[in-house]
Amino acid sequence: MIFDPYFSTKQTGSGLGLSAAYSIVRKHQGLIDVESRIGHGTTFRIWLPVAEAEEPTPERTEQSEAISKGHRVLFMDDDDSIREMTASLLRRLGMEVVSTADGEAMVEAFRLAHMKGTPFELVITDLTVPGRMGGKASLPLLKEIDPEVRVVVSSGYSSDPILADYTGHGFWGMVAKPYKLPELRKILQEAFGRGTEP
Repeated sequence: MIFDPYFSTKQTGSGLGLSAAYSIVRKHQGLIDVESRIGHGTTFRIWLPVAEAEEPTPERTEQSEAISKGHRVLFMDDDDSIREMTASLLRRLGMEVVSTADGEAMVEAFRLAHMKGTPFELVITDLTVPGRMGGKASLPLLKEIDPEVRVVVSSGYSSDPILADYTGHGFWGMVAKPYKLPELRKILQEAFGRGTEP
């Protein structure tokens, strides 16, 4: 029950922390267990499979290079650590990144960039944000500003029906959480193609 989305014992809690942790651990073929005693505290145990270290091959080194320079990407996620990590991954791939914490801020950033003549070429957005506007509600507002906008939806809940038919719901692409460099690279290559370093 404690791993269910939105379950929380705190009045100010979102109830998504343990659910996200459970999802991340399971997607890495791991296990997470909890033991709790009133007055004594709570212990979480996480088991993850061991990965054998491999020397990077020339092909992998080449793939780690930037796709192309200067493409503007708008990224939205309500989790601070996810925003920082993903923005870092996107910059590593050569993108110019602006990140926001909810749909309202994302739509406003998109609108301002469009008005200034420096539009975002791609938007990557979390599907839902508890208590605030998420990607689902933001999509029609973004399309009002630019009907040709390419919006990639993401979520840690792979069973969401929108992810199974993202194009039918108006999204251009889909990428699952937790974000991984190869998956981000693939979606960017589809959006922009592989460029060359200047």
